[in-house]
Amino acid sequence: MSVFHKLVLASASPRRIELLQQAGIEPDRLIPTDIDETPLKAEHPRSLAKRLSRSKAERAVETLRLEKATEATFIVAADTVVAVGRRILPKAEVSDEAWNCLRLLSGRSHRVYTGISVVTPSGKLRQKLVETRVRFKRLSREDLDAYLASGEWRGKAGGYAIQGLAGTFVVKLTGSYTNVVGLPLYELVGLLAADGYRVHFNWSSATLT
Repeated sequence: MSVFHKLVLASASPRRIELLQQAGIEPDRLIPTDIDETPLKAEHPRSLAKRLSRSKAERAVETLRLEKATEATFIVAADTVVAVGRRILPKAEVSDEAWNCLRLLSGRSHRVYTGISVVTPSGKLRQKLVETRVRFKRLSREDLDAYLASGEWRGKAGGYAIQGLAGTFVVKLTGSYTNVVGLPLYELVGLLAADGYRVHFNWSSATLT
């Protein structure tokens, strides 16, 4: 007999919810997690992305255990880090942070890392680390001023959202586009399907937009 699993997303990020829906997956519940995202001393961006995604997943597990609601439940957590070399860029909250990020990214390549953590119904932790290389054009003062005025950068790793206006800055992208948005779908679907989640269950009722 087939088991119908629930899926909990350890985030309230609209972009991650939309990406899950793009894959035909509707999360049964959202559990936003509030953790300290400060990098450890000399921590590599790859390690940071994996560590934070794991911490988010573990925090969601704790919440469900307190509610005694972990049965037949998959938990998905992710964290995205933008870096130039080993330099980790912040999730810009004020315009000065976004300005500094964009000036650094202007005319050069950077890397976007997303750590995915999936906790299976049996309690196993599965992890993937996905890397994408992105190159920006050289940004003019007009580009910078207009983008800052848009407010689209707020709360975004590296001070930009590739799925929005900043998509016009991208000269070249090597790797997963959905990774840069915040949730690499190919890798996530692979993790879920490998442990028995029925990824294709809702595909027959999907509607084209």
